[in-house]
Amino acid sequence: MERLIGFAMVLTRVSAFFLVVPVFGSPVIPTLIRVAATVMLSVFFAGLLPLPVQAGAVRPLLIGLALAGEATYGFLLGLMVVMLFSVVRCSGEIIEQQMGFSMAEVIDPLTGEATQPLGAFLEVVFILFLLAANGHHVFLQVLARSYEAFPMGTIPSVPAMTAGAVKVGSLMLTAALRLAAPILVAFLLLFVVLAILARIVPEMDVLFLTMPVRVGLGLVTMILFLPFIQEFLGDFTRLMARLVPL
Repeated sequence: MERLIGFAMVLTRVSAFFLVVPVFGSPVIPTLIRVAATVMLSVFFAGLLPLPVQAGAVRPLLIGLALAGEATYGFLLGLMVVMLFSVVRCSGEIIEQQMGFSMAEVIDPLTGEATQPLGAFLEVVFILFLLAANGHHVFLQVLARSYEAFPMGTIPSVPAMTAGAVKVGSLMLTAALRLAAPILVAFLLLFVVLAILARIVPEMDVLFLTMPVRVGLGLVTMILFLPFIQEFLGDFTRLMARLVPL
């Protein structure tokens, strides 16, 4: 009974984590493969971790509360990973607004939902860099560290989890803005030049000229932007090690 309860707790946290975590939780991966991977990882962790209960201490209500806590903590870990993972997509959306592509939409191949094309493209590039560098192992390290910090049956307090989620969310926005900052500077200079041209040559149709120039500048700067995504991969790994788990 103790082994069964321990496995159920591990399976609950791992399942909640991989339900929302990028790459592993993508609907592109067949459901049977995701379920099999979750069960195998749960068996692995359950075999290494100490049992959460002793004989005679099994109470249905306490076990139910413990499973609910494991599910909440696993979901929160996955949510924090998703927010850090979304930095590149947020940067792409900021760049799209400057290029005038904010109204364009395509189908995201990872989620099947409508999204903006540039953000989806940058996210796919980041995933390729992540998989090429074995960065997906970081997700497994997050799970391992979560059990070191909070063994089975123990989770952080609600204020600690809330503060951690807010901190990661604010860090996501600042990191996205910092990643897109060079391109924002380029567009700012472009707008200054166009404003000067509009004053010097009043007959020039600035609105007609602005759109193709913005798109061209955006495409050129995107080529220069790709190496920054690869550099962010190291920052992503460090942030995961520092902020997750709580």
